[in-house]
Amino acid sequence: MVSHTPAANEPTSSDGAFAQIQDFIIRVYQNYTLRVLVQAVITILAVTSFTFFLIRLMPGNPIDVLVAQILQNEGIAYEEAYARVASSFKFDPDATAVDQYLDWLGDLLRFDLGESITSPGTRVIDEIARFLPWTVFAVGMGLLISFVLGILLGMIMAYYRNSILDHGLSLFASFMTGVPNYIWGLLIIIILGIQWGWFNVGELRGTTDPNTTPGFNLPFILGVLEHAFLPIVTYVVSTLGSWMLNMKSSTMSVLNEDYVNVAEARGLKDNRIITAYVGRNASLPLFTQLTISIGFVLGSGVVIEEIFVYWGLGHYLFHSITVRDYTSMQGVFLILTMTVVLANVFADLTYGFLDPRVRVSGEK
Repeated sequence: MVSHTPAANEPTSSDGAFAQIQDFIIRVYQNYTLRVLVQAVITILAVTSFTFFLIRLMPGNPIDVLVAQILQNEGIAYEEAYARVASSFKFDPDATAVDQYLDWLGDLLRFDLGESITSPGTRVIDEIARFLPWTVFAVGMGLLISFVLGILLGMIMAYYRNSILDHGLSLFASFMTGVPNYIWGLLIIIILGIQWGWFNVGELRGTTDPNTTPGFNLPFILGVLEHAFLPIVTYVVSTLGSWMLNMKSSTMSVLNEDYVNVAEARGLKDNRIITAYVGRNASLPLFTQLTISIGFVLGSGVVIEEIFVYWGLGHYLFHSITVRDYTSMQGVFLILTMTVVLANVFADLTYGFLDPRVRVSGEK
């Protein structure tokens, strides 16, 4: 039996497999949708992995934090407090960060965010599902209101440009944009709540009125709106200015387009020109910005929710950071990262749908 030895330039089976993998990667890269989705998955994995190791650089761990609390409150010996805490936590402080990461990554591949370290038996995904809807409600309402008002005011600023009204609204919008949202929250509490007494700060803590029955009934709905009112106002005030300025800039650029001048020459009414020609085209770029803003505002709600003691995802994250609950922190950071990345994916796909040149830019 004669054996065949491949020539130097004869392709082997490994070369064929490598070529297939290379061809698959090229096909994925040339497909706009797949390329965006693959980049999103890689970004989420990279950011969450970086966050995993970053939070373990914080001083202390879950056991040390609770031991310190027991020593302060009960005054027992350190060894006794440590033994009590270590026996109740499913956390090994001596395990390396790499081993913890591999365990976490294995759970994540099974779509399991693990259990809370400081609350054994409590699944992180259940806690996120409990707090997330309240944050989505407050952030969604705040962004929707500020977006609609920003479009209307921005169009008014553009139509009456260089007038006193335009200068006043522009100054107002610039001032609102320059102040961080947590400063607005503190000002609302200190000035409106404490000094002017417009509302009782303590009664608005939480997300619902404990004296009402949860369900689709008027008292419960009014209680939800009452407790979410201050965070919603903060989101509106802190984001309204940017929508006004962006809409003004977009409207002014559309007003210089030829089709607007043609519409005016044809004698169309101003209302028709504003709604069908100017407003629709000027607001289109802002819808993409809105999707991106949702992700970032959702993450910035941590401080706002803690200021107003609004029991949303930000409040849950702040508590997890305080007690060094690593698994809970990782779960929340994963959700926030996915929100930002998926918002950008939606924006990219929207751009690709509206402008085919973007979609085919990677094709050969």
